Amino acid sequence: MKKYFKLYRMFLAQYLKGLMEYRVDFFIGLLGFFLVQATGIIFIYLIFQRIPNLNGWSFYQVMFIYGFAQLPRGLDHMFTDNLWALSGRIVAKGEFDKYLLRPINPLFHLIAEVFQPDAFGEIIVGIFLVAVAAGKLGISFSILNILFFILVIVFSTIVYTSIKIIFASLAFWIKYSQAIVYMVYSLSDFAKYPIKIYAGWLQKILTFIIPFAFTAYFPAGYFIGKINFVYAAIGTVLAGVLSFMVAYLVWLQGIKVYESSGS
Repeated sequence: MKKYFKLYRMFLAQYLKGLMEYRVDFFIGLLGFFLVQATGIIFIYLIFQRIPNLNGWSFYQVMFIYGFAQLPRGLDHMFTDNLWALSGRIVAKGEFDKYLLRPINPLFHLIAEVFQPDAFGEIIVGIFLVAVAAGKLGISFSILNILFFILVIVFSTIVYTSIKIIFASLAFWIKYSQAIVYMVYSLSDFAKYPIKIYAGWLQKILTFIIPFAFTAYFPAGYFIGKINFVYAAIGTVLAGVLSFMVAYLVWLQGIKVYESSGS
């Protein structure tokens, strides 16, 4: 484990060194994320100007879930963005060969190779929205609540990453799976809002099949008094652990069938 921490620091330092040559791109990317998130909040605000509540959810409750959803999504974006390249280019062009030739875990190598600092935009917006909504809702953050908050953020992030690994790994079979990853990842937009406002079939998909509900609705719902602690804690942790187990199994099976583009 110590070896991998050291390796990650080396990868990160190397990546940041290259990034410094493109600072303008970084700030444009950051600004882009601020604008996208601002548009989402304005959309929610306009809806609540016409209705008193959304199926029993107030504006600030929805804002809390929306802000919470940005945190695991931003962390996943920051640390595992290279999975998009796996699904779109790396396998199709035979570039995956290099990950098999080095004496480190190929999944770690792939993920550690790219760091996306423009994800700070999502994380900053998420923290701001959660703080504002928590203040309006009278949510107090004790030490235990803060520790619980960190715990569910970690496992929510694992859910995001696992889903991305599963569908990006399909590239080992079909060479190009980026469109599938994009389609599945788009479902996470539903997780920015209380899933109770959706039809029953969509709630089941977001809870049991593509468990994005555990990246915001269930964990965030606990803090605003809508979800039981057991469901929020055990549900989120289980969703993270089980989804990662499935993801790693799919990844390992994918590596077994991988063929370089030259073969």
